[in-house]
Amino acid sequence: MSHKRIPKRKAAIAIGGVAALGAAAILLPNANASQDNSAGAATPKTFKATGASDLSSQLAGLLGDAFAGSYYDSATQQLVVNVISGDNDKVVVQAEKAGAKVRKVQNSTAELTAAAKVLKTKATVPGTAWSVDPKTNKIQVLADSSVTGAKWDTVLSTVKSLGTNMATVKKTAGSFKTLVSGGDAIFAQTDQGGVRCSLGFNVTASDGTPAFLTAGHCGVAAKQWSDSQDGQPIATVDQATFPGNDFSLVKYDDPATQTTSDVNVGNGQTVQITQAEDATVGTQVFRMGSTTGLHDGTVTGLDATVNFQSETDPNGVDTVNGLIQTDVCAEAGDSGGSLFTQDGGAVGLTSGGSGDCTTGGETFFQPVTAALTATGATLGDGAAGAGAGAGAGDDTATADPSATAADPSATDGTGDQSGAVDPSATDGTGTGQDQSGTGQDTGTGADDGSSLTSNH
Repeated sequence: MSHKRIPKRKAAIAIGGVAALGAAAILLPNANASQDNSAGAATPKTFKATGASDLSSQLAGLLGDAFAGSYYDSATQQLVVNVISGDNDKVVVQAEKAGAKVRKVQNSTAELTAAAKVLKTKATVPGTAWSVDPKTNKIQVLADSSVTGAKWDTVLSTVKSLGTNMATVKKTAGSFKTLVSGGDAIFAQTDQGGVRCSLGFNVTASDGTPAFLTAGHCGVAAKQWSDSQDGQPIATVDQATFPGNDFSLVKYDDPATQTTSDVNVGNGQTVQITQAEDATVGTQVFRMGSTTGLHDGTVTGLDATVNFQSETDPNGVDTVNGLIQTDVCAEAGDSGGSLFTQDGGAVGLTSGGSGDCTTGGETFFQPVTAALTATGATLGDGAAGAGAGAGAGDDTATADPSATAADPSATDGTGDQSGAVDPSATDGTGTGQDQSGTGQDTGTGADDGSSLTSNH
């Protein structure tokens, strides 16, 4: 991870990858505030992604059992809310008055949850994953190239047993694996060799000490972490959860370390992180990793379950629940790296996936809000409170969507934060390296013979 030593023991530890690759899309200006319509009108309002996420959370509580998920339509900038069919005109009116576009669907949240439990009981096969897709109102089941023969038959028969219009199943390209080797690079040494992961987001631990979040399988793999491949440890794992969830809280050894609440997108450029937020299907997101740099994509599913093949037990499965599913690519070494929005929202920590950043793939992320709640940590310097509340470090600049990245040759390799930038405009080259002996197979794969892997 890039950082710099400056007077008064202030270490500016940036979030995200050291070297950035150009993302595919240009960030939109942050101006798209929610549009108000006349009182009582049913015309859907437009929202920025953050506003859509907030409204979705509110409507989930307001609508109760009638709520069947939601997604963000980026083309129209509207929040689409699913409500179960039936006598629910009052529910529809409530959602429409709040500004959402309402769609009546067949499957309730309870029914989809029950179906997911059946999959867990009968189809927990290494190389499989499933998540709720609110766009289709079904569970999407994925199987990588390692799922063949009797295993594939088990998956198909289980999906069929759920009934029609409840789930879809497909093979995916590549294979599921954890990707230890992300944001700024962090390094550790184990009996099996060197480990490289990525710093996700700087936080303040519940006891007020400086810390950062990264992937749980990184924290399980090694206890002490350095900011250089052969350097002395500067941080020690305080909490690590994997499998089940995939997050670690790592405390800086020097309690005088001060941290920044931004994402380092390379070339001395940063994007300010202002809050933690829950993911919404359809939202554009950006991932930063120390191996592959900056890439963007879309949230495609929520509450995903991924069944990684255990590397420590040939017959075992490491299952991780509650993940965010995306079509963003990632590779080994990106584990733990930051997933964020154009509005500066911290969304996820890179867990694992399939494919690569040449042919594309699918990547799963541990939700940041869940990690903050579980660890009691707060974003940045802790000034904003726990959980999903806004947080900030000692940087106050916000990202300039129209800015372009500096010449890659101008980077001094120290991770110096010299300004804010549009992540999609950043260009650079990845410098990460694969890790040996520490990854967990966990992704979704297609028929190309590859398998799910973790990003480390």
